[in-house]
Amino acid sequence: MREYLLTLLITAAVTYLLTGPVRKFAIVAGAMPEIRARDVHREPTPRLGGIAMFFGLCAGLLVADHLENLNEVFAKSNEPRALLSGAALIWLIGVLDDKFEIDALIKLGGQMIAAGVMVVQGLTILWLPVPGVGLVAVTQWQGTLLTVALVVITINAVNFVDGLDGLAAGMVCIATAAFFMYAYRIWYGYGIEAAAPATLFAAILMGMCLGFLPHNMHPARIFMGDSGSMLIGLVLAGSAISVTGQIDPDRLNLFSGSERSTVHQMVPAYIPLLLPLSIIAIPAADLVLAIVRRTWRGQSPFAADRGHLHHRLLEIGHSHSRAVLIMYFWSALIGFGVLAYSVNSASMWIVLGVVFLSAIGLVMLLLPRFTPHAPRWAQHFVPPRYRRYPEPPEDGANSEDGEDESGEASTDAVTGAAPEPAAAAAVPGVNGATAIGASTRSAKNRKVRI
Repeated sequence: MREYLLTLLITAAVTYLLTGPVRKFAIVAGAMPEIRARDVHREPTPRLGGIAMFFGLCAGLLVADHLENLNEVFAKSNEPRALLSGAALIWLIGVLDDKFEIDALIKLGGQMIAAGVMVVQGLTILWLPVPGVGLVAVTQWQGTLLTVALVVITINAVNFVDGLDGLAAGMVCIATAAFFMYAYRIWYGYGIEAAAPATLFAAILMGMCLGFLPHNMHPARIFMGDSGSMLIGLVLAGSAISVTGQIDPDRLNLFSGSERSTVHQMVPAYIPLLLPLSIIAIPAADLVLAIVRRTWRGQSPFAADRGHLHHRLLEIGHSHSRAVLIMYFWSALIGFGVLAYSVNSASMWIVLGVVFLSAIGLVMLLLPRFTPHAPRWAQHFVPPRYRRYPEPPEDGANSEDGEDESGEASTDAVTGAAPEPAAAAAVPGVNGATAIGASTRSAKNRKVRI
């Protein structure tokens, strides 16, 4: 466990430290597209955050290769090399898309090629555990098609959910944490070495997301872009493929006792099939709803719109941060609920707990206007939007040249008019590379501070 934790921390540190320079590079390179109708941020924000995440992935694999226990994963399996090859290809396609906006069909073809590269190098589905039947071996072509389909669906599901600051990275990190706990239990608890690569991939993926999140939380200073969302989607799919179909029920000592007890004990053998689906349950539901919605309107399934789940949360009155936290909640509930059921499938308390937490989640959805406020003694420890009692202005807060303490002009740079806070506050989900300012300058004259 210590070596997995070390790999996670190094991956997170490398990703975090590189994100700042990558942001400056993205601004200089012009990877800052104009505000689109479906965007919720107001100011142009640099992309290409996936560059830092990819180098974090490389650093994690390099460190793991030099650790005594994790080095066996590279010696006995070709899966780490297969994952890195597919990740490099999908990352390169994402970087080109962040800069030049390539066609959706070209991206789809690149995703299928990246999945095929992993299949050729051995990262593929060999068999599937089917409830009521047992292990079902698949042919080479069936395994290839299943692998490519899972990779493409996961990549696009994560890409679809990447619409709010910190949403995709946080949801993937939460779901991967549940997957890591499951894979580590199978590897360490049952001694099944086939689960070791998936455990390593999950630890590295958590490090990539944790290192990028501080830069991506609302208001985001940088977006991961397709170079990041497609990358973490592929790593997530690779982790699921690595462990799916690799568990032998005989190794788990499941066939003992009555038939009913055996059915309950066989649940861990089915979890590799269920847990990857639960990880992308919310993104996949959003993907399916988007395809149905667009085709019903006579549009292309790849046509962008503002009908995603996170957009709907904003429309019914939730703030940007609250909408993200709600999505975090449902991702954690599904992922850890499935994990708890795999540990003890016969416990009724697990089902009752999931039902109770689901009720709490529904209450959160029905109270979009509720804003928590901190007590007076905690005013200095929470963001300003949670403070009930406004602080009195300090002497000298505004200098003679009309600038506040942050250095931002307190009047409009063009007209000299005073700002209108109410107008700015009326825009839901405002975010961007800079803080929410009082300036009403046009987008053409805005400058992003490096």
